[in-house]
Amino acid sequence: GRKASTHRPWIGKHGSVKPEEGGWVPVGPSPIAFDPNHTQPRPLDEGQIQQVIADFVAAAKRALTAGFEVVEIHAAHGYLLHQFLSPISNQRQDHYGGSFENRIRLVLEVTTAVRAVWPQELPLFVRVSATDWVEDGWNPDETVELARRLKELGVDLIDVSSGGTAANAEIPTGPGYQTRFAERVRKESGIATGTVGMITEPAQAEHILRTCQADIIFLARELLRDPYWPLHADDDLGGRKAIWPAQYQRATHRDQPIHESDLRD
Repeated sequence: GRKASTHRPWIGKHGSVKPEEGGWVPVGPSPIAFDPNHTQPRPLDEGQIQQVIADFVAAAKRALTAGFEVVEIHAAHGYLLHQFLSPISNQRQDHYGGSFENRIRLVLEVTTAVRAVWPQELPLFVRVSATDWVEDGWNPDETVELARRLKELGVDLIDVSSGGTAANAEIPTGPGYQTRFAERVRKESGIATGTVGMITEPAQAEHILRTCQADIIFLARELLRDPYWPLHADDDLGGRKAIWPAQYQRATHRDQPIHESDLRD
């Protein structure tokens, strides 16, 4: 959480707390800092890598106990598993670095271990960054091949995002700018995909689904702005009349007040 890792935003500082100020020393595949303003991570040894795998398993078990019905392994956005995937951040000389096979090893081991404790009838997703957006970084070709391997391990869906390991990446953002990666992974690996990133309009999301560019639309900021986005989208697209729970009847469509009779089946 924020208290354990970053400065208090109201004191005018941003980013992670440096070790000399009481912060943690980050870990990674290699001692390569994200940029000069970030702390150089401590490389994980073999035993610590095995502990990472065990921690993912423990987290999946906690999620199941808590009643979650889907778990997603986060291997994108410059977090630890993505760092092992990318040749930018992974310059190890052992069997967890160097070749493509070695760089994907930890993600495959984590996935195998989580799938073993996560019920087969419940979905398992993996989030990946399809590209680092820099030359010689992780790229879409590698993403497609990784998706094939993950499908063989019992993963149900690849959540396709991008970026996160390169401070100098120039990302051409725009409406649905990452959807083409989800479409390619879906077509070439044969696994279901989700797409994310600047998908804001119901018609835009519907087009992506109807043209089979992806199987799921992931929303984040739009749901922060409008927690009832799916119900409003259903109304905007002329779908069935949305049934709002009684406790939400004040959160109606902006132009169409809801009535008590609308809440009945």
